[in-house]
Formats: sequence, structure tokens, C-alpha cells
Amino acid sequence: MRRRLKVLNENLLRLFLVQTAHLLRILRPLQCKKLLVSKVIDIKNGKVFQQKALVLEDVHFELNATDFVYLIGRTGSGKSSLLKTIYGEIPLVEGEGTIAGFDLKKLRKKDVPMLRRKIGIVFQDFQLLMDRTVLENLLFVLGATGWKDRSLMEKRATDVLQLVGVESKSNSMPHTLSGGEQQRVSIARALLNKPELILADEPTGNLDPETSEEIMRLFIAVTKEEKTAVLMATHDMRMVEKFPGKVVKVEAGRLIDSV
Repeated sequence: MRRRLKVLNENLLRLFLVQTAHLLRILRPLQCKKLLVSKVIDIKNGKVFQQKALVLEDVHFELNATDFVYLIGRTGSGKSSLLKTIYGEIPLVEGEGTIAGFDLKKLRKKDVPMLRRKIGIVFQDFQLLMDRTVLENLLFVLGATGWKDRSLMEKRATDVLQLVGVESKSNSMPHTLSGGEQQRVSIARALLNKPELILADEPTGNLDPETSEEIMRLFIAVTKEEKTAVLMATHDMRMVEKFPGKVVKVEAGRLIDSV
């Protein structure tokens, strides 16, 4: 009797595993397809205001999970205002918009930190904390975004510093680093929470041409490695020409897709 029960249980387990494997074979292509077409940014009929002044109107903008897109335009054209709308600093007053699954029209102040856990931001002026080491800069961000386990925090910080090639600078103070090294740390900081989207606001604006090219290569490499979408605001057309990608232009208060 026990032998029969054992055989029956083994057969049931075998059947369950076979059915599970079959189901996974069916679902895996569907999951991949969903991942490939998922939209990290989806804005329709949007209007962007700075206080009460209309900056952009009729904004229709989509960014998929694996896209690398340049946002170009003159200084003051509204590039930064669009980025601020995307990361929740400026409210989307009119139109519809979702960012990494968050509805911008329903976004409350208490939701903004959770939205920003899904977004990495790289600034032109690095915005590192000068009174603490590179590692402490990253640990501060991890703590502020909800990480608790010190050993896991240190591992993640070390991993991203290694990814961007400045792991040897972890105990250095930011002011001792070159501009290119500081921007690498800034990119590492943006990658800490494995974001779905990186917003880069003039990331090569304070760098010389050679260092700018190094940072661009790094951006392209790490975003492929981390499978992260990138929206990069820039007026440096040399970088756009040297590292081709989709281009969206801000002109006369509107977004225009460029070929």
C-alpha cells in the first residue's frame, strides 16, 4: 500500500512539473513581448507649466523600456521643464501621463519618492555631497530610498561603482575627483535602485570633448547592461552625431520627432 502511494505521489509530482514546464514555455514569449512593448513614459495631450506660464503644449511623448532618446533644443526651450514633469517636481496640470506605472494626474506628494525609486537622474553639475566620501554618497541615497540592510547597501553601492569604473574611488572625497570621475559617480548613483528610466539633464555640459565621449560610451554600455531606458536632454550636437539615437526636438513650445 505504501509503495503504491509512493508511486502515485511521484507520478503526480512528475505530472505537475511537466505541466508547469509546458505553461512556462507558453508564458515566456508573452512575457518577453510584454516587456519589449512596455512604455516607461506615455504622455498624451500634455501641457507643461512653470508656475502659471505655459512652457510646452500638445505634448505627445512615448518612451519604451529599451529606448535611448535625445531631447534637444535651445537653452530655455523647455527641456528641463519636461524632465521635471516626468520626475514629479512639476505637476501635469492638463493632459494624461504615466511614468513607470505612476499616473501623473493622480500623483500625490507622498508618491513622489516611490516614483523616483524607479527613475535615476543625472545632472550637469553632478550634485554630489561634498562632505562625505563617494561610498557614503551612495549609501545616503540607498538609506533615503528605503534600504535597511547595511551589508546589502554596501554591496549594491560597490557593484554600481564597479560597473561605471570608479570602484577604486569609493573612499575618496568628491572634490578630489576629476569632472569625468564625478559624473561616473553620478551615473552610479542613478543606477542604485535598478531604475526603469534614467533622465540625464545635460550630463556632458561641464566636461571636455574627450571626457564627454567617455561618458556617452559609459551611458550606452551601462544602460544596455542594466536594460534601462534613457532620456537625455542635451544641446551638444557633436555627441548626438557621434552616438546616433532617436531625437526629439523642443521647438516653439512643442515636441517634434526628428529623423
